[in-house]
Amino acid sequence: MGSGTTRWAAASLATAVLIATSACGGGSAGDRVTLRFSYWGSDVRQQRTEAAIRKFEAKYPHIDVVGEFSGFGDYYEKLTTAVASDAAPDVITIEIRGLREYAERGTLADLSGRVDTGDIDGKVLATGAIGGKQYGIPTGVNTWSLIADPKAIASAGQKPPGPTWTWEQYIDLAARITARSGGKVYGTQQAFNPAFLQIFAAQRGESFYEGSRIGVSAATIKAWWAVHRKLIDTKGSPDAAKSIELSAQNVDRSLFATGNGAMGMWWSNELGAISKAAGGKDMELLRMPRVRGAATGGMFLQPAMFYAASAKTGHQAEADAFINFMVNDPEAGAIILSDRGLPASSKVLAAVRDHLPEADKKTLAFLDEIKDELTDPPAAPPKGASAMEEVLKRYTDDVLFGRMSPDEAARKFLTEANALIAG
Repeated sequence: MGSGTTRWAAASLATAVLIATSACGGGSAGDRVTLRFSYWGSDVRQQRTEAAIRKFEAKYPHIDVVGEFSGFGDYYEKLTTAVASDAAPDVITIEIRGLREYAERGTLADLSGRVDTGDIDGKVLATGAIGGKQYGIPTGVNTWSLIADPKAIASAGQKPPGPTWTWEQYIDLAARITARSGGKVYGTQQAFNPAFLQIFAAQRGESFYEGSRIGVSAATIKAWWAVHRKLIDTKGSPDAAKSIELSAQNVDRSLFATGNGAMGMWWSNELGAISKAAGGKDMELLRMPRVRGAATGGMFLQPAMFYAASAKTGHQAEADAFINFMVNDPEAGAIILSDRGLPASSKVLAAVRDHLPEADKKTLAFLDEIKDELTDPPAAPPKGASAMEEVLKRYTDDVLFGRMSPDEAARKFLTEANALIAG
């Protein structure tokens, strides 16, 4: 065993002793511990999480877990308010883009050696580490990818792309689908997520972040905007106004949901929700198109989210036990399935893979197929990255609506983005 495993074993033993001791003597009220656990998501996630909590409480009778659930829109506002008022939840769910900010603010506990991470891929696990301390434990993984409706493509008399294709071929295919359907089905729905730009930049040999600076060049940003613009100009996608409107909607209001789209970009763990929104259609995951001559496709695994613990929890051992249960217990995995990404623990994934919905089995097969092509997962981004999506979208809107030239927008984006994450 490595030193990390040894440390975890010692921590687990200490936790077990504490829990056993607390439970002795009839479990009086004074022995009980209440943990607060914050998370966001859909009604389905809430139902599954509450079921997992009940399973945990049955295994640890002296620990009560109170789930603090909210929609994603106001999750971080509530969390920030709780932290500022010295009332942070004991266990916190957090995304990679906010991990460094909360960790360096002193909000999160170092979980190194406190949770079993032996069955988590080392590179994925490293995304939750900052300065040699493990602040976040990955819940599960996904990848930014292209999702396609094979029947819509075939109905337009087109063939799905092969394993390697270019942005020019993507734009051309989208335009032909729209034209052949008489405009009833658009070739693709546009996406403006920073993950898309991150992949596009990697294909050009650039990183989104270089320390606390933006690593993407102005030329790459302008080339990325040119892809969006060409899709609009060739009618491969809806016009700027509709594309921007759609990008702000959930999958249940996407072009797939209305039967008017053949392709689009989402995180791979959304395949099931997209298929459901499209009336149960059999959707496919595709590799992202490439810059011509690129040495890499730029796709990467990213934790869907992390579990973290408050640095000020008065119940660290119990918080550790709860995180360990949610990440490593096959019974928890059987309840949560892929709701927080395909399980990060290989042991849990092996235990639940036959019970995954068909869409998730397809996602797993896709990730297995492309695993040797993936680049290393990016590290937790610098402080201020939580606002990057909004900043990028604002300048993208200005370019697509013609309010600003690509040259001016790229220059201003880099200035504002670098100021946002500086220091």
